Amino acid sequence: MDTYKIRINGIVQGVGFRPFVYNFFSAESLLGSVNNTNEGVVIYLNCNATDVDKLIEQLIKKKPQNAIITSCVYEKVDCLSFNSFQINDNSNTQNSNLFLTPDYGICNNCIKEIDALENRRFQYPFTTCVNCGPRLSIINDLPYDRKTTSMISYKMCVNCENEYKNPKNRRFHSQTNSCPACRIELSLFENNEWVNNFLDLDYIVQKWTEGKIIAIKGTGGFVLTCDANNPKAIERLRKLKRRPSKPFALMYHDVYELAEDVEMGIGEKLEIEELYAPIILFTLKKEMDRWTKLSTNEIAPGLNSIGVVLPNSALFKILLDKFKKPIIYTSANVSGAPILFDEKKSLKSLVELSDIVLSNNREIKIPQDDSVVKLSSIKSYKTIIRRSRGLAPSFIQENLRLPNKPILALGAMLKSTFTILNNQKIHVSQYIGNTDSFDTQELFKQNLKQYKQILKFDTKIILIDKHQNYFTSELGNDLANSLGVELYKVQHHKAHLFAVLAENDLLRTKEDVLGVIWDGTGLGDDGNIWGGEFFNYNNGKTTRVNHINEFPFILGDKLPKEPRISALVLCANLDIKGRIENKFSKTEWNIFQKLITTSTLKSTSVGRLFDAVASIVLNIDKQTYEGEAALKLENAAYRYFRANNFTKYYSYIIGEKIPKDINQLIIEGVMMDLEKEYQPDFIAAKFHITLAHYINNIALKHQKETGCNKIAFSGGVFQNQWLKELILSFMSSKFVLLFHKQLSPNDENISFGQLMYYLHNKD
Repeated sequence: MDTYKIRINGIVQGVGFRPFVYNFFSAESLLGSVNNTNEGVVIYLNCNATDVDKLIEQLIKKKPQNAIITSCVYEKVDCLSFNSFQINDNSNTQNSNLFLTPDYGICNNCIKEIDALENRRFQYPFTTCVNCGPRLSIINDLPYDRKTTSMISYKMCVNCENEYKNPKNRRFHSQTNSCPACRIELSLFENNEWVNNFLDLDYIVQKWTEGKIIAIKGTGGFVLTCDANNPKAIERLRKLKRRPSKPFALMYHDVYELAEDVEMGIGEKLEIEELYAPIILFTLKKEMDRWTKLSTNEIAPGLNSIGVVLPNSALFKILLDKFKKPIIYTSANVSGAPILFDEKKSLKSLVELSDIVLSNNREIKIPQDDSVVKLSSIKSYKTIIRRSRGLAPSFIQENLRLPNKPILALGAMLKSTFTILNNQKIHVSQYIGNTDSFDTQELFKQNLKQYKQILKFDTKIILIDKHQNYFTSELGNDLANSLGVELYKVQHHKAHLFAVLAENDLLRTKEDVLGVIWDGTGLGDDGNIWGGEFFNYNNGKTTRVNHINEFPFILGDKLPKEPRISALVLCANLDIKGRIENKFSKTEWNIFQKLITTSTLKSTSVGRLFDAVASIVLNIDKQTYEGEAALKLENAAYRYFRANNFTKYYSYIIGEKIPKDINQLIIEGVMMDLEKEYQPDFIAAKFHITLAHYINNIALKHQKETGCNKIAFSGGVFQNQWLKELILSFMSSKFVLLFHKQLSPNDENISFGQLMYYLHNKD
């Protein structure tokens, strides 16, 4: 009998892979060993040469649910002697060659245990198993083992240790294993003192009922919670968070309760029950008897949709089953700041934000917000709005050709992420936040330091955005200078394009692909502010072939914060100032008019076009959160489309000549409809359908010139689900339409796109 060394790579640590391998080969009465290493899972197996291929094929076919196998290679080695099949201790090597495993929500088996009175984990708030629970948030080092996580300080009791050593048990080598006898301890801070070893979860439910705001330490950080049926508590929470109108997410205790309040298809039901436990955006039902107790305008002002998550840990499952009503579920931070996760360093802030702090003594190493996802009604297309807990950081696209070269890409300013290429593996960090805040900048640097330590990463190349004043660009410059490594700049919208092309395996295509890259802000190659771009791509070569019409860009960061200014600059050449002038003081009006006439900086931003229309139609003149104007304009359009079969648009018939100035066409049409006293929802719907037809006409023209039949979309504008649905409706019969799959279309994908651009453009 021969001995074979089998090396399996992918997401194979922290998902029960070693116990699975042990049981698989033990059932075949084969001898050998399995262990985690920094190069993946390594198996030594004694078997006949005629059986090895079939055994490996079956092993891969029956792999654990959460495992993702990217490669499996084997070789014959010198004969080794084994008395049984065994799991060896994890071994470390100098360089990490592993994917990091994301956190998971609570699995159904663990839910059954915390609900079973006879089970020793009945109502234990940190129940996990080999298939669920924290991973990335508690890791210190690789390979993944108890001693390399925050669990190192918890000694297992006899029962837990027996489970851990029992190959037939679901907790066999479950690194997060604990129970009431060797518990992770809850603690409560109230009235300026700590109550340690806190056990009375009914007290939390009581305080929710009394209208209290409670900060609870979750898997990735603290969240603020209160009774979603209590408008006064919600109003107070908004004041504490300084969040006047941005929608709050809700947590429901089960999917059946949720189905009473929202429109839920099978796609949404399956997605919200996935183990990565996302926040899903749902449309509210028109008839909502139960919601008469609940002020939807307090939860999601001006919107007809809400973000909802189901209990994502044993703690929240126990609490919500007791409360039996929805709670507000929002990250513990002041608006614009990153999520709080360390009760020792952040207690003062937590106390300022809440009445009670419910913490625990399991340390969070890498904080994360919840992932947010939206599904389309057409073929259940999924758009990732925020890629974080449960999805980040490993990025697997098997067809990418990756060099063995350590590269760090630092992304953009808003919705920041960084991307690390190390040992031919890509890690795209979790969403970190907007780096215009000092706290987010510090968290960005802290996360980067932790990833570098865990992955044993020593960069040789640093990639940044062309905008030199971004925090990430300044950080990249400083790092490159201090490390003495190469610094390379990538244009913002080309990074978007390369990100979506890479996700769809088109970087090496020799066919023409039309890239539609629409967002709010990005420094263009000509020094202007781009954001309404059309690129032709072919085998690494990128050409800007079209864009929306330029308009003056004034007042820097003030422009995206005040939609009224976008309305002003886009109406500058139109004789319609009467509807715009009353949005400004006389002094502002005179100053801004001079800036428009003297400004040499131009913009092609579709994001600002959305802002302008929202200001004119919905009177949203100043935004209280990023994207508010565009979101409410989308919401208005959605209301109209749900109630009407509607095909009107401001424009031109498909196939006719593309208008010279799409901006002027839209603004004039909007103004005419306002003069006719049409409803805002009607006008918002026409605006969306016009943009979809505009893209379609550009694509038809480009197809006629080049034969191109593939269209790729990226940029924050394509978070707009209704615009995406219109595009799918109008264009899917004529074109192959390509969207992001694993990444968000917003600036979270910029760091990954920078990496892809560099690999295909650097000599």
